[in-house]
Amino acid sequence: MLRRLYDWTMSLAARKSAEKWLAVIAFIESSVFLVPADVLYLPMALARPQKAYRYALIATVASVLGGIAGWFLGYYAFETVAKPILEFYGKFDAFERLRTSVDYQMVLLLLVTSGLAHLPPIKVVTILSGVAHINIWLFIVSAIVARGARFLLLAWLLKRYGEPIRDFIERRLGQIAGVGAAVLIVLYVAYRYFLH
Repeated sequence: MLRRLYDWTMSLAARKSAEKWLAVIAFIESSVFLVPADVLYLPMALARPQKAYRYALIATVASVLGGIAGWFLGYYAFETVAKPILEFYGKFDAFERLRTSVDYQMVLLLLVTSGLAHLPPIKVVTILSGVAHINIWLFIVSAIVARGARFLLLAWLLKRYGEPIRDFIERRLGQIAGVGAAVLIVLYVAYRYFLH
């Protein structure tokens, strides 16, 4: 099922309505969808490099709005809507482990790492942010910084290096961003451990 979803998302890049689809996918990825918006963003930006930053802006705005929707799901409708979504994707156990083991500051750190590297998946953290009652304005600023940094970095790489960088991005950028996110988490945990 995941492969078909991925292939369908990729096919949207060739449509005239690709920008609208990018906005839709980026929005729902942040709260309920499994396939990241990068899958649609990359072929679009490679096909029209002059629009890479425009696409990055569309993806960022839609992703932040989707994150706000995820926050509201967690804050107001966890039991009725968010929990069934997490269970459907098999993410509920991971969510529960996060919910019981993190504090307010850690949720903010996870928001940044998930926005940059999908570690953990963005939908899990947006819902968790609502459940943890993270301040909505702080949440929005964090989401803008993290998601904007990710899409703008992709735009810059694609404009600078073009097609040769695509394979690197698809195979390695997630790993590099994941390592960076893991380092941030380790530094935070070490900071908390040694100061407390």
